[in-house]
Amino acid sequence: MKLNKQAKTGLLLVSPATLYVILLIAAPTALTIAYSFWIQDFVDVRRTFTLANYIEIFEDPLYRTLIFRSVKIATLVTIYTVLLAYPVAYFIAFNVKERKAMWLFLVTIPFWTSYLLRVFSWKIILGQNGVLNSTLLGLGVIDEPISSLLYNSNAVVLTLTHAWAPFAILPIFVALNKIDRSFLEAAKDLGEGPLRTFLRVTLPLSMPGVIGASMIIFIPTVGDYVTPALVGGSDGAMVANMIQVQFGKANNWPLGAALALSAVVCVTIAAVFYVALLKVLERVLK
Repeated sequence: MKLNKQAKTGLLLVSPATLYVILLIAAPTALTIAYSFWIQDFVDVRRTFTLANYIEIFEDPLYRTLIFRSVKIATLVTIYTVLLAYPVAYFIAFNVKERKAMWLFLVTIPFWTSYLLRVFSWKIILGQNGVLNSTLLGLGVIDEPISSLLYNSNAVVLTLTHAWAPFAILPIFVALNKIDRSFLEAAKDLGEGPLRTFLRVTLPLSMPGVIGASMIIFIPTVGDYVTPALVGGSDGAMVANMIQVQFGKANNWPLGAALALSAVVCVTIAAVFYVALLKVLERVLK
């Protein structure tokens, strides 16, 4: 069947994007799936179908712990980030009458700095001889440095919350800014107070922004490697760190691929559950 000129033009326009998806997304994903069903035999990979890698992952408590910890940390980061971002987005949307663009510009300033530098700065702040301990010692609040501030899950949660806060502010602001102000006026005319107006009108109408912000934060943080490597230590290690070990020092690519796919499945299930929970909350508020 011959293509007309318009169809050829359309095909030509989508070809670069299609090629990009095939080479950089579809092909690596297919290769990862294939590797996960093979097995490492010393320095060689035996290309025989096996479920041994997945069985090892779900039988070994170490891998289960890392996956569970990753989902737990990502969930906490998502909750804390949204709770911190919502008031900022609300202030810009409802209280800033002029120069909203300037405020949004200020919010995006952290994007200009390297993610690695932002994470490393928290290592300097929370370290045993860091800014926080030095300040507390200087004020006489503590007699010796607090060693538990760094290299644990709490440090990872704090660092990720700070790093991802701007990503949550923007979608929540967009949702709040799109709310028809006449709805708020109607609630006020019907005798609703500020709190009930927020709970019954503003919050439900802004839930699409909250859900969007949650997904933007939750999915990448589960697979974060840099933050737990710098500030997590052994107690704050996540599944991405183990995947890196399997593809690196351990030289067990099949197990690393199986770990990656297992993490993807767990993240998908957790994300679907989280969105469903927010949808239920939205219906309850309405």
